Order: sequence, then structure tokens, then C-alpha cells
Amino acid sequence: MNQLEALRQFTTVVADTGDFHQLAQFRPQDATTNPSLILKAVQKPEYAPLMRTTVAQWKGRSLDEIMDRMLVRFGCEILDLIPGRVSTEVDARLSFDTDATVARAERLIELYQASGVHVDRVLIKIASTWEGIEAARLLEQKGIHTNLTLLFSFCQAVACGQARVQLISPFVGRIHDWYKKQAGAQWDEAAMAGHNDPGVASVRRIYEHYKHFGIATEVMGASFRNTGQILALAGCDLLTIAPELLAQLAAVDVAAAPVACALDGAQAAKLALEPVHYDESSFRFALNEDAMATEKLAEGIRAFAADTRKLEALMQQAAD
Repeated sequence: MNQLEALRQFTTVVADTGDFHQLAQFRPQDATTNPSLILKAVQKPEYAPLMRTTVAQWKGRSLDEIMDRMLVRFGCEILDLIPGRVSTEVDARLSFDTDATVARAERLIELYQASGVHVDRVLIKIASTWEGIEAARLLEQKGIHTNLTLLFSFCQAVACGQARVQLISPFVGRIHDWYKKQAGAQWDEAAMAGHNDPGVASVRRIYEHYKHFGIATEVMGASFRNTGQILALAGCDLLTIAPELLAQLAAVDVAAAPVACALDGAQAAKLALEPVHYDESSFRFALNEDAMATEKLAEGIRAFAADTRKLEALMQQAAD
């Protein structure tokens, strides 16, 4: 048995990719995409025709509609290869507009349904701003399930739980990156590995809070830099993993490096934890107090928005 197979005993494995040709070999339950992953995919020769045919088919429609149709095309291709759900992201430029996020999410779901995909097989990815979390609350009330992404802080996770979102994606690697950069020459890679990794510790705290208070929102660790971070979160509800790291896990025999369950919901239920609640003003202040989360959230939205603009430029070229 390899480490990937062993990990599946404790955690639902999700593939983090827009490259659906890679999916079959790893047999993930679910798959996640984002603008950066789709941009990476459409620049490969095997995916360029998918973009060109979508643009040609809907020529004359607004660019944002064609974009949504292309995202849904990718999602449908992925769903043909996995048994579970695909996450499709709302335009990051709408991260501070609740109404526009809801409208865009509803259109994505309509397009999936028009392609014969049941609503329960799609998670709408939304940035974990206050406005995004509020949009997710409204969407969940309508039966549209959401995946709150770019999540770096405990306050974001608590607010998502309050909104009863389906799933959150706390970012392990980007938290690690921030603390490593802040520490500079003082950073000790070995000492800050495994359960001491700040990204791993953040997910553990969120997981324990949810399980202790019976919050149904699923926790899916994301944005990993190495397999050590992944294995330190074995037992998390889900882990979304890039194909390169899935391959590394599949290459290691558990006889040489065993995999143990690191997170335990039953143990979390026994912890002495205080209940926490945020309204809009206390949420904004708590997020502001967390320099790492404030910076990484803003940076992540900017990066996804930039890649969306690049995707639009490629689509415009394909249309000309």
C-alpha cells in the first residue's frame, strides 16, 4: 500500500487541477478548479480546442457569459471522470459584491443543469470576504452549495460555519509561505514542519472548533507545498491536492513511511473550547488584526482576478 491509498482510509482525497486528463490515474472523489488552474490548462495544446469551440459556439455573447460557459465545460469534463463534486469559481472581481456573486453563482448552476448535471454535484467557489460569506449564506438557503476559498483565518472559518456553507478550503501552503517570509533567516524548516507548520496548525484549530461545536461545514485543507503538510492533516474531512503531490504520495510505500490519522473529531468533541460568534463589524476587525490573513486574502483575490483577465484576453484572441 502506498501513502495515497493509506491517506484515503482517513480522508476524502480531492484533485486540485484543471487538467482533467490527469484525473483517472489518481481516482479522486472530488475535484477543485480556480482561474489560475484553468488558465494553465487552456494554454496546453490538448485543451486549447475546448476553449476555441466554446468561444466560437457563443460568439456575440458577453465575455463573462462565455467565460462561465467555458468553466462549466471544464467542470462537465471533470465530472465525467470522478464520482463526486466539482468546484467552480465565481469571478474574483465580484468578491466584495454579494448580489453580483449570487447572480453569477445562479447562472453557473443554470448552465450546469442545462448540461444535465445535478446541483448537488457542483460547489460554487467564493472568496471568504464578508460579502462572499453572505452570498454563500443566501445561496445555501436556495439549495446551491458553496466552497469558501482564500480562507486564512479563524474568523473567516467561524463566519462560514455561522452561514452554514457546505465546505471551506483553508489554505495551508500560503499561510506557511507568509510566516516563512516574515521569519527570513530565522526560519527553521525542520522545527516548523508537520503539526508545527503554521498552515497545518490553522486547519487543525478550525477542524477542532467545527467538530467540537457540531458545525456541519466540511473542512478541506488546500494549497499544499509538500506531502508532510498533507500527512499532518490526515483525518481532515477532505484534502485537495495538486497532481504533482498526489504522484509523490503514490510513489511512497507505507512500509517505509506509515500514515497515521492526525485529526480526530471524537477527540475534538472533548476539548475545552469557548464558543465564538462574529457579526460584520467584529469579523472585519478580527480579520484586520490578522496581518497574514489580511495580506494573503487581498493577494489571492488580486492573483485570481489577474488570471481571469488573462483568460479573457485568450478568449478574445480566439474570437478574433
